[in-house]
Amino acid sequence: MPNAPSTWKAFNSADLIERRKESGVPYLEFLREPNLSCGIYSLAAGAKDLQSPHDEDEVYFVISGRARLKVEDEERVVGPGSVLYVGGTSEHSFVEIEEDTTLLVFFASGGPSAD
Repeated sequence: MPNAPSTWKAFNSADLIERRKESGVPYLEFLREPNLSCGIYSLAAGAKDLQSPHDEDEVYFVISGRARLKVEDEERVVGPGSVLYVGGTSEHSFVEIEEDTTLLVFFASGGPSAD
């Protein structure tokens, strides 16, 4: 069928990381669907993570860097290859960001607005 919407998309992580860097913002959403959104999130070494709780569940995949993730009253060291789940409405932030850290972020239910 001509002009039918695509049921799949492909992305190159290096291109996404470069687009995020060029944007000058810490979070770049690159996919938004009714039940899922995805973005690249970067935090510089020593930065303060200013995110607040989201209504949606989310999963982080650490592409590069080293930090600690604090969720409620628990902390864990994270680095390349770490996969992290944070339930919706949980207080969480990255702390003690030792190295520039880049994460692939998946939000259930479409995630926060990209505005």
